[in-house]
Amino acid sequence: MSFLENLISNTIRPDVRAVGNYHIADASGFIKLDSMENPYPLPDHLRAELGARLADAVLNRYPVAAYGTLKQKICARLGVPDGYSVILGNGSDELISIIAMATARQDRRAVIMAPVPAFVMFARSAQFAGADFVGVPLRADFTLDLPAMLAAIAEHKPSVVFLAYPNNPTGNLYDAADMVAVIEALGETGIAVVDEAYEPFARTSFMPRLPEFPNLVVMRTLSKLGLAGIRLGYMAAAPALLEQFDKVRPPYNVNVLTQVAAEFALDHVEVLNAQAALLNAARTALAARLAELPGVEVFPSAANFLLIRVPDSDYACAKLFAHKVLIKNMGKMHSLLADCIRVTVSTPEENSAFLDALEASLPSY
Repeated sequence: MSFLENLISNTIRPDVRAVGNYHIADASGFIKLDSMENPYPLPDHLRAELGARLADAVLNRYPVAAYGTLKQKICARLGVPDGYSVILGNGSDELISIIAMATARQDRRAVIMAPVPAFVMFARSAQFAGADFVGVPLRADFTLDLPAMLAAIAEHKPSVVFLAYPNNPTGNLYDAADMVAVIEALGETGIAVVDEAYEPFARTSFMPRLPEFPNLVVMRTLSKLGLAGIRLGYMAAAPALLEQFDKVRPPYNVNVLTQVAAEFALDHVEVLNAQAALLNAARTALAARLAELPGVEVFPSAANFLLIRVPDSDYACAKLFAHKVLIKNMGKMHSLLADCIRVTVSTPEENSAFLDALEASLPSY
């Protein structure tokens, strides 16, 4: 072995060496339908105004550490209950990592739990924080298996349970009563984190219910609302609990340009909400068209993407790739997702291009 290989072997944890990188496909030259982004830019007049705001940003100084103005706008315009605040992260990924680090105990091995299949960062963040991850399989229709969840909570006593609402990659909303049962089962020994990344499309939320449950955290991101490029997530919880998470948050973790852009966007949040409404309508139309294709099963979605099952997901993805359409092959992620692909709902033109490419591939099965 070389010096560098020995160095890595002697210093980097074996589980980190064993895991692969989080893969992000190169979308150059493709219709990009793999990452659940809002395809619509801000209107020209708002882009010009935002440019002027960004030009005045103070780049030679650190951000204002408390992010007071941005937090106030989030709370006022995004439905955070009175008496509650938020902490900010570099997207929701950093918030998930903060939660994992804050709850990964040194006196015993902590457990972080989620229904699976789920957002992969739940398991990765648990691993990197030194906690054990326990995944509880969903039912075949992607609903929560509540008896299995409650049994797993009783057995493993998790510090954290992540519940994505709606879930990624399945797109469905779990039954709210089942989620409440999970929150209540955790009691004083576990935190329930409801990840509402797709709330702009689901239009339903546990945010107003924060006062009911002291062990509840509601986490969101501005990425799906149309601001994926600025990387801003936020989470709300009981003030005393939020204070503990804030101790783990790196100082100045949200940069000045993100802060300025987010404050500006929240001043015009009605524009982003109108775009979300357009995508919801497009989701309904796209699902109806897909359901007409032979051999295609479309699953209900409350997000800005659709999960569909095709006769052969590897073949379909290869054909779509050849047509310069980039989607996500979910077929090997979990046994429940056999031959499934996930596609972002986009503009009428891009949705049509996806449909044409997918339809052209189906007769060869």
